Amino acid sequence: MIKLNYKNVTQDVIGAEYGLDIEREFSEYAPKIENIIKELNSRKDKPGQWLQWMNLGYNEETVWYVKEYAAMVEGRFDNILVLGIGGSALGGIAVTEALLKPYWNLLSASDRGNMPRIFFLDNIDPDQINAMLNMLDLRRTLVNVITKSGSTAETMSQFMIIKDRMQKLLGDDYRKNIVATTDKQSGILRQIANEEGYKTFVVPDDVGGRFSVFSAVGLVPFALVGIDIDEIVEGVKTMDLALKNTDIRKNIAAQNALIHYLMDTKKGHYLSVMMPYSSRLKYVSDWYVQLWAESLGKEVDNNGNVVNVGPTPIKALGATDQHSQIQLYNEGKHDKIINFIRVEEFDTNLEIPKIFDCTGVNYLGGKTINELINAEADSTAVALADFKRPNLTISMPKVNAYYLAQLFYMLEVQTAIAGELYNINTFNQPGVEQAKNYTYALMGRAGYEESREKLTCKIGR
Repeated sequence: MIKLNYKNVTQDVIGAEYGLDIEREFSEYAPKIENIIKELNSRKDKPGQWLQWMNLGYNEETVWYVKEYAAMVEGRFDNILVLGIGGSALGGIAVTEALLKPYWNLLSASDRGNMPRIFFLDNIDPDQINAMLNMLDLRRTLVNVITKSGSTAETMSQFMIIKDRMQKLLGDDYRKNIVATTDKQSGILRQIANEEGYKTFVVPDDVGGRFSVFSAVGLVPFALVGIDIDEIVEGVKTMDLALKNTDIRKNIAAQNALIHYLMDTKKGHYLSVMMPYSSRLKYVSDWYVQLWAESLGKEVDNNGNVVNVGPTPIKALGATDQHSQIQLYNEGKHDKIINFIRVEEFDTNLEIPKIFDCTGVNYLGGKTINELINAEADSTAVALADFKRPNLTISMPKVNAYYLAQLFYMLEVQTAIAGELYNINTFNQPGVEQAKNYTYALMGRAGYEESREKLTCKIGR
């Protein structure tokens, strides 16, 4: 199991001004946390609660269909190209970067076990899109287009460009090179897929994009490149059972949610830094940023009061950002809490050779890079505490599908609990929708003509 060490947020370590009396806080909030956990689990099967992501670890039917499809197309494609943005892409990027061999797309086919390369187009930069399409042989590329509504402008514009090119190359056979992940019944992409005969998978009802990584949104591309999705599901189930415990002293998601909430509301530490000490986990921080920002950044609470709450997430990478950000964290404003992710066992054990007698570096010879990166993680945590900066450490036994799934699910549950503590709707995103609607207007979507005129004046062009 992954573990949480929160001693560096306590008064005993960083003092009363910036630290928490953790035992008192746990005791005081224990009844509230118990009720929150019970309430979340009682609501997860109810329509409209947006908690179906809590059931994804038990969706054996989806896992079976995904594995069947992956087996069916195995060997047919050299490349997987995933089209999606936000929650349709960030989880997929984070998991594939963590679980595939480093530099996967640069490896030979034999070094990849004859599995395809995988690429994500999660932006609409024309230079990037054009370069990607010029690089890939679309005849040997399987395109996985992901949008629940089918109206996501970024994803559908990409898809329209690629579909046009594929159709010109392959004729009617282009359909075999497309798999769509979208709504079960409604939406533009569902309509197109049904009319043109694409293979499809379903984005479940009441699962928002940022909570969808364990649905077909993530499982399809994972299976296509040989990631063991059975292990992913097993990790989710293991953590789900652990997090059903209503005792805050035995529930790491509840502990971390409460710590962040109190650090924000009582201590003014409203910046949440996610800093894994593993390059394979670099994009976990990107996924965390969306999860935390979209879920907890809200203008009004559940009672309609204007509250403008939400801790701001920041991504970092250890040890890289020890040399770019830690100076600020140690000596800048007391407004941050740092989340470290420490990997206990790496896949590779890399020894540093004894080749220099120079006093300043000879101590490194005979040690391992593994020892060094974890020494830097531990020393950075202690140094921050010396400067009275709150930090905590999530420990992973190793980076594999089982433990990575535990980490992701723990952070999802942590987010849901934090939302309840803030008394907000964790699962809506009205601030995002406004910008989407403005984009529709500027691009000439029917029904947005009045908004287009107003926007043109505001933009000033």
